[in-house]
Amino acid sequence: NGSIVRKHLGYGHIPQKWAPLVNEFLINHLNPYLNHHRPCFFPEIKTDSKGKQRKSYPYEKMMTPYEKLKSLPEAEDYLKPGVTFEELGTIASGISDNQSARNMNEAKRKLFQTINEQVNQAA
Repeated sequence: NGSIVRKHLGYGHIPQKWAPLVNEFLINHLNPYLNHHRPCFFPEIKTDSKGKQRKSYPYEKMMTPYEKLKSLPEAEDYLKPGVTFEELGTIASGISDNQSARNMNEAKRKLFQTINEQVNQAA
């Protein structure tokens, strides 16, 4: 989701020469954090007598995208070829949610520190 990426990377332009570093951060740090450790609310949809659908977001429906995928019927059909729930479970249970957030924030700090040092040297 673009709003999540912008929340973490900011709204400014990222020059092309930094794209490999940013992509590495997204693939190795932000995506695993979002998919395995950051909980999301999933709606419970109720239809009233007039046919209007109303969504509520109870705490019982809060789960990570990985947990939501596992909860779907025939969830294995949605996995990419060669990926198993055992592998994904290892990633999800490898570290705590808080440690994953700390790791992601530390990687983000290093990314922006690298970019800022290079930009300041060029100026």
